[in-house]
Amino acid sequence: MSLIPDDKKEQYKQEFREKLESPVKIVMFTQEIECRFCSETRQLIREVAELNEKITVEVYDFMADAAKAKEYGVEKIPALAVVGERDYGVRFYGIPYGYELQTLKEAIVSVSRGRTDLSDKTKVILADVKAPVHIQVFVTLTCPHCAAAAAVAHKLAVESPLIRADVIDSNEFPALAQKYAVIGVPKVVINEKVEFMGAFSEDLFAEYVLLGAF
Repeated sequence: MSLIPDDKKEQYKQEFREKLESPVKIVMFTQEIECRFCSETRQLIREVAELNEKITVEVYDFMADAAKAKEYGVEKIPALAVVGERDYGVRFYGIPYGYELQTLKEAIVSVSRGRTDLSDKTKVILADVKAPVHIQVFVTLTCPHCAAAAAVAHKLAVESPLIRADVIDSNEFPALAQKYAVIGVPKVVINEKVEFMGAFSEDLFAEYVLLGAF
């Protein structure tokens, strides 16, 4: 049975046809034993790849392909890296389903184009980021506001080579959610020292990123 509804398939097909420019590779790390949603995640990304010829999928075993996992900075599964002409640091941990299917779609478009629709104001703020930044956005698949925050984080990573953005399903990784005291979503953690909760405007999000870079 297909995981993507037929109406969504047609919608995404049209959007991919109109917006995709360069090829996109979805790199997945999985392990059948002790990975709750690995098989479903693999099925989902393969269904997504069938929607446009510019999208391809690579699947690796987290343990057997440990060197490849290290190359992509992957330490937990299921993990997805959305890679274009270069690796922009766009990651998703967990199955990108429910509202987060939109996050995956937006990531594919941004990575394919190698640019985003972020405002000039936001881009000016990002130009001042001079040190590596790791953004973690904790979401749930049923949160209607999470996809917006997740999409902004991924777009910030596409725009700046110093930014890596992880979107994490907090229900899939409860220990990590507990570590960062995730009591509501979206919860954003930047470089382990700056955090906020809620879907902020993109320029304010970028200001927090800049704060976390110092």
